Amino acid sequence: MTTTFLLIRHAAHDNVGDYLAGRMAGVCLGETGRAQALRLASHMAPRPLAAICCSPRERTMETAKPIAIACNPEKITICQELDEIDFGAWSGKTFEELKQDAGWRVWNSQRQQARTPGGETMLDVQQRVISLMQQLRKRYQNQSVALVSHADVIKAAVCKVLGLPLGDCFRFDIDPASITTVVSGDWGSKLIRLNEAA
Repeated sequence: MTTTFLLIRHAAHDNVGDYLAGRMAGVCLGETGRAQALRLASHMAPRPLAAICCSPRERTMETAKPIAIACNPEKITICQELDEIDFGAWSGKTFEELKQDAGWRVWNSQRQQARTPGGETMLDVQQRVISLMQQLRKRYQNQSVALVSHADVIKAAVCKVLGLPLGDCFRFDIDPASITTVVSGDWGSKLIRLNEAA
């Protein structure tokens, strides 16, 4: 009995790569992101989905809606476990500003134990997303579930599946509107595809 998880990073907002959006309200998909979300939905249309679970951020919900229309699950379920890392005071700052912050440099050089100003560690993030996947595996055996989330949340899950230290999350990319596929069963989990473009 296995469950297939499609870990989907939200499509691009207008300024992806310029500033840290974090949990800021009102960060929505731009024109490029909306086109990415439609391509993603078209790519996923042949796949039957038992459920779509989504972070509460606007950009993830806007990514999930076209997928729901294409794949026809009953509804989109908002899950706090899929939320972006709580970056606290770093949210909204440009990456140029963040480079001057000693705490930001520690976060990126000691990811295994560093803590954000919002109070989260990568281990906290990993534990919440893996806990959700374990719950969903019991509910959706021999089915596929889409989890629409954020790059670092997906990276935390992949590190767990591969047995990598969380500091190794920089060794692979999770691009906007990408799909990472994980299969889970009683025997454990395995990575099927990483950072698949739609």
